[in-house]
Amino acid sequence: MEEKQWYVVNTYSGHENKVKEKLDMRINSMDMQENIFRVIVPEQKEIEIKDGKKKEKQKKMFPGYILVEMIMSDEAWYIVRNTPGVTGFIGSSGKGAKPIPLSTSEIDRILLQVGMSRIELGNKLAENDKVKIIHGPFNNMYGKIQSVNIEQQKAKILIDLFGQETSVEVELIQIEKN
Repeated sequence: MEEKQWYVVNTYSGHENKVKEKLDMRINSMDMQENIFRVIVPEQKEIEIKDGKKKEKQKKMFPGYILVEMIMSDEAWYIVRNTPGVTGFIGSSGKGAKPIPLSTSEIDRILLQVGMSRIELGNKLAENDKVKIIHGPFNNMYGKIQSVNIEQQKAKILIDLFGQETSVEVELIQIEKN
């Protein structure tokens, strides 16, 4: 079974939220929750000063694009591609070719900016789980989760450092479950 990955989907500019809604409805009506997981329109807060007043507004990071987390299959690809407002996948040469997913470092950077994580925290990480550190100074080291702080997106990991068990704090996007 393939693993779920993130793909960039091109939409009509200004229709990102409508496409997200339609795609969410199609996922539910066609019972594709096991293949298509999350659909997001990457946005970040922007402070605008107008008439001397500060105003917070959401600004799309990538106008004309949405991100879809899915397991690539013919059926899932067909459902996303044929959603009204979708013009295609980024990273596909066309002619029925499957698109190339985003790398973990690319999607981690984007999701971090919008306050999300690639790891579904509630289901995936618990105390005493064995994990591998995949980014940062302790890259490629294995350890055991001591504690998880969901609000701060951090975890304390016990690793073997020079023959001694040492507790290190890492961001959640720096680890993957073993």
